[in-house]
Amino acid sequence: MRDDVMYDENWSSAYVEYTRVRGMIDEVDDTVAFLERLVSGGNALELGVGGGRVAVPLSERGVRIDGIDNSECMLKLLNKRSGLVKARKGDIANFRSEQRYSLVYCVYNTFTMLFTREAQLACLRSAAEALDDEGTLVIEIAVPNLEGFVHGQKTSTILLDNENTIMIAEVHDPLKQNVVSTLLWFSGTSVRRLPHHIRYVYHQELDTMAEYVGLKLAERWEDWAKCAFSGSSKRHVSVYRRIR
Repeated sequence: MRDDVMYDENWSSAYVEYTRVRGMIDEVDDTVAFLERLVSGGNALELGVGGGRVAVPLSERGVRIDGIDNSECMLKLLNKRSGLVKARKGDIANFRSEQRYSLVYCVYNTFTMLFTREAQLACLRSAAEALDDEGTLVIEIAVPNLEGFVHGQKTSTILLDNENTIMIAEVHDPLKQNVVSTLLWFSGTSVRRLPHHIRYVYHQELDTMAEYVGLKLAERWEDWAKCAFSGSSKRHVSVYRRIR
């Protein structure tokens, strides 16, 4: 995950508003309740903690939270918001922790921002090593949606209301499972250009990679409210535990 491409000052200045207009703030209570159930009074580590959208309200429920993020800009947002979360700058693909956690979690497609399969495997391995014996790993990512690409390109509108128009231009590389995109956000008289790179992962591949590092799927849901995952689901929340 590259800070120079993604969460620089341009992204961080827009992030709070972006999460609001995309509906991510509305589901924080469900997210926190889901994670609190799994941490069971222990401690947690968030991979890609960002500005603390999830970590801060979870810490306010008494959960001890550490965080890792590669963006200085996002960590500054977190520090301004709360002193409860102990966060450090680091690469979520390759980290080591002497601390062992009841819960390690990675939300809202952060895992797919690791741009290669090797980096994603390294992240899963690092996360598995950071778990205690009864620990749980939770990953939230979108189900890949490749409809609408013509000759590997697509432009679409992802939000249109009275105040905002958000468009996204995407280029797809199917061999690497990469999508390189630019988000154009029109609001009033301002225009922001926000780059975004991902390596998409199907849930079956994620399960296989998890098994490779010693983890096995325990639960899978469509969302944080625990609706059933199905063929029409647009994302999934997957829960992994150690293979015994």
